[in-house]
Amino acid sequence: MGGQTSEFTGRIARSAGTVSGAVMCSRLLGLVREQVFAGMFGAGYAYDAFVVAFRIPNLLRDLFGEGALSAAFVTVFSDYDTNRGARATWQLAGTVLTFFAVFLSLLTLAGMYLAGPIVHILAPDFQLVAGKTELTVQLTRIMFPFLVFISLAAVVMGILNTRGRFFIPAMASSFFNLGSIVGGVSLALIFPRFGQPAIAGMAWGTLIGGMLQLAMQLPALRREGFTFIPRLNLRDPGLQRILLLMLPATVGLSATQINIFVNTNFAASCVEGSVSWLNYAFRLVQLPIGIFGVAFSIAVMPVLGRQAAGSDMTGLRQTFNSSLVMVLSLTIPATAGLILLAEPIIRLIFEHGAFTSVDTERTAEALAFYAVGLFAYSAVKVMVPVFYVLGSTRYPVMGSFLAVVANILFIVLTIDLFQHRAIALSTSCSMTLNFLFLGLILSRKLVGFTLRPLLLGGGKILLATAVMAFSVWLLGRWLAPLLHGALFLQLIGVLGIVGAGAVIYYLVLVALKLPELTVITAKITQRLRKSEDRGQRTGDR
Repeated sequence: MGGQTSEFTGRIARSAGTVSGAVMCSRLLGLVREQVFAGMFGAGYAYDAFVVAFRIPNLLRDLFGEGALSAAFVTVFSDYDTNRGARATWQLAGTVLTFFAVFLSLLTLAGMYLAGPIVHILAPDFQLVAGKTELTVQLTRIMFPFLVFISLAAVVMGILNTRGRFFIPAMASSFFNLGSIVGGVSLALIFPRFGQPAIAGMAWGTLIGGMLQLAMQLPALRREGFTFIPRLNLRDPGLQRILLLMLPATVGLSATQINIFVNTNFAASCVEGSVSWLNYAFRLVQLPIGIFGVAFSIAVMPVLGRQAAGSDMTGLRQTFNSSLVMVLSLTIPATAGLILLAEPIIRLIFEHGAFTSVDTERTAEALAFYAVGLFAYSAVKVMVPVFYVLGSTRYPVMGSFLAVVANILFIVLTIDLFQHRAIALSTSCSMTLNFLFLGLILSRKLVGFTLRPLLLGGGKILLATAVMAFSVWLLGRWLAPLLHGALFLQLIGVLGIVGAGAVIYYLVLVALKLPELTVITAKITQRLRKSEDRGQRTGDR
């Protein structure tokens, strides 16, 4: 049984490592994108409008793209791929792509038409600043078609993931950021010459990026043997299964985004710049969420789907437990690091051009509070797919409603005192509540599941994190002159502290003998030895 557990852990870690590398590339390019925004527009009028405008199609993207559609499609597609044969599987893919291309196009047209009322509902206080609502509506209409491209890209990603192709789909989001940066900046420099706001160029860049993210994956899909034949059969049993899974899961997987949607309304009522500060901070915390939570979620979904299709509940329990421990082992120390180094990190990345020292302080406050819920954000992304394969999608729905209600109550009680900080903290608290709720349900739904390995692993992770956090705090005080110096000195200081903290954390976990870390280390060592052997054979020839 131990060998089988190691095999599951190693397989998921290997896939997640592949995805993490690609996601890290994408997230780093995303940070470059945010640096461009910070340098060109700072925090305030134009960027506030862009954030709210992008929030609308982006919320729907997370529901149909990275959320309900992706998870539901992978669950059904894995079943077809395992039990139905290639012909039925590819027919399902064609049906799903056709249906959602039509449905999302109609939804996009409706969204563009209703952009004005939607913006008024989302950010009513923008009317207090001349022209801000009108600019937000304009940007919303430009970016709404992004929903179609990015959602279809998610379906293609699901197909490729199920076929064991992880790297190319994960890299595709890098092309979104490249399109946004290159296309957006180019148009932002040109548009003012024609009387258009520079920020509109960045909006068109977002649309270009979405197109590239879809196009990047199509050659790989063709190599897998798929030829797109439009099929629109609303009675297709596979499509109906996906839609039935999506109905409750649309809410169940979207607790974070629903809270962000609500939070945008509250943030728009705070001092100008609050929307921008929160967005910059959330973009930063999305880096570890993407690298750890999303990567493991993508890697684990096909494995869970095949285990459920084969009625391998023992393997499913082991896969879930190992994945959750691995996610916690990466996100808990990241939380401590982000809280301790929030201000130096923000200063290093964003404090250039129009982004001021005050913006740094306010954004760092938001980042520290968002980081509190980092482990919960990432863990929920691993937990929710288990409910899919168990056919119990109502529980994520209940958890999301619980989180949304808790979020609103917390903000209402604290917004006057904490302003934008209340929004970041309430998001973390509500997601933690969602994590605890889903964990309690899963502990009962997974027959034979025991909390002992999770609690034992969690205790070791917390102890190692405490040692690392104390070391990082001491280093931060010692290297304070570097962290407030020139840009190059700041870079050396931050990288030095982060690197030292990572080494200390790893060594403590090795000493504590965390099983998942042992398996991952063995896999990495094995891969390095294979590479070395290949190099020696090449040299001998």
